[in-house]
Amino acid sequence: MHTTQDTVDKRHLRILVIEDNEDDAFLLLQRFRDADYKVHAEQVWDDLGLNRALDESTWDCILSDHSMPQFNAISALNILQQRGLDIPFVIVSGVIEEDLAITAMRAGASDYLSKERLDRLVPAMERELREARNREERRQALERVRENEARFRALAANLPGMVFQLTRTDASHLQFTYVSEGCAALLGVRPSELIASPNLLTDMMFTEDRLVFERTIAEASQNRAVLNWEGQIRLQGHATKWINVRSSPRELESGQLVWEGIVSNITHSKQVEQELRESHEQLADLSEHLQIAKEEERERIARDIHDELGGTLVAIKIETALLSTKPPEDPHTLRKRVRNVEKMIDDAIAIAGRVARELRPGILKDFGLGAAIECQAEDFTLRTGIPCRILCANHDLEPEENTAIAFFRIFQEALTNITKHAKATTVDVRFYEDNGEMVLDVTDNGCGMQALDMSKPKSFGLRGIRERISSLGGNTIIEPASPHGTHLHVRVPLLLDTNDEPTIHEDLQGQLFPESGE
Repeated sequence: MHTTQDTVDKRHLRILVIEDNEDDAFLLLQRFRDADYKVHAEQVWDDLGLNRALDESTWDCILSDHSMPQFNAISALNILQQRGLDIPFVIVSGVIEEDLAITAMRAGASDYLSKERLDRLVPAMERELREARNREERRQALERVRENEARFRALAANLPGMVFQLTRTDASHLQFTYVSEGCAALLGVRPSELIASPNLLTDMMFTEDRLVFERTIAEASQNRAVLNWEGQIRLQGHATKWINVRSSPRELESGQLVWEGIVSNITHSKQVEQELRESHEQLADLSEHLQIAKEEERERIARDIHDELGGTLVAIKIETALLSTKPPEDPHTLRKRVRNVEKMIDDAIAIAGRVARELRPGILKDFGLGAAIECQAEDFTLRTGIPCRILCANHDLEPEENTAIAFFRIFQEALTNITKHAKATTVDVRFYEDNGEMVLDVTDNGCGMQALDMSKPKSFGLRGIRERISSLGGNTIIEPASPHGTHLHVRVPLLLDTNDEPTIHEDLQGQLFPESGE
């Protein structure tokens, strides 16, 4: 037995008969049964019956008499058209008049047959069933095309960029055959404008970038290769963007080459790339600065030891030598010279202590950060003559060692900057706890800072303070003080996150903030 589609279709057929004569209806259906169809049929003879039958079931085909006392084929065809149904409709009538047949065919009838020639009925209906299937398949195909196009347009509209189809008609002429709605957000022009004037895109490009684009697309066209270009464009209002044009080639049946791809906004990535490049340059500058600072620190320490401590020790040696070789006979003079030696020894001890504190403040470990800040303030006052008043110092704070050292170095750098640049006459310091954070406020009454001072390429002092505080998970505010001067506000968590260790090695802590100024 054959199992083709035609054989399967002959096994079942649902036929709606519009006929007021039962015998005529039986004869029509018998033709299909004789052709080996398994027929399910229903007979109606007016509009009410037709509408009910169409509501209750679906039908493969309709056989209709042309004219009946209460109904006719033209009225039945009108009902089908109103419902939007495409069902093979064959009129079978006893008398065929040419003008009536033409009218029925224009109204939508599939064929018009005479009851005297029913041998054509089954072949005619089979032909119309095949045509109906073909029409349905075409409708479904078109519907799928429309759905796919709608889906594509929805996807293209929501992509972060402009989807396009581009052809190259000659050596220099470009033509956009499709542009998505993302064109407006990316380029500031409507898709229809770009399709009408493809040169709008190249006109936005900078001259050098446009030349590279034209060369790139020429090479891609010649090699049937992927088009990949990036460059800058200038929009209305003189704003600029970085864009990337990337697409793949496809050859049409006509031999014409088209590119289908997307234009993306890469401005942010280019900015990040530029910032990363500048960061690398700053790190290189900072590395060089650290090396120079290390040598300057060694030179300063050597100078302190040689000039101050060394000179004091030499004076002590000379004085003690004189006392041993030529002691004065007058006891009062002897006591005076001994007290002078004692004072020089005290000075030497003070110098050695100050140098040691600057190298590695041992007072931090012994007495805590509050005491170290007070001691550093006293040294600053003695060294510069500028009063450094400790308005508040919380001696109960016990931060981690690395945090304490970093905080102390920041305070040292703040005082160094004041010494070199502020021209201040007083400095006020507050060190306290606030909501689990250590807070340091250093305020001077000097000349203050300009906004540009914060972004100077060589402001290693300020940059170092920010980076060190950032590595501790804190934040820094440097702002003008009232009525004049500068206010440094630093906040750092008391307990450092174990996964967020300081990024600056301890060996560099004494080198990052030497007395190098900003």
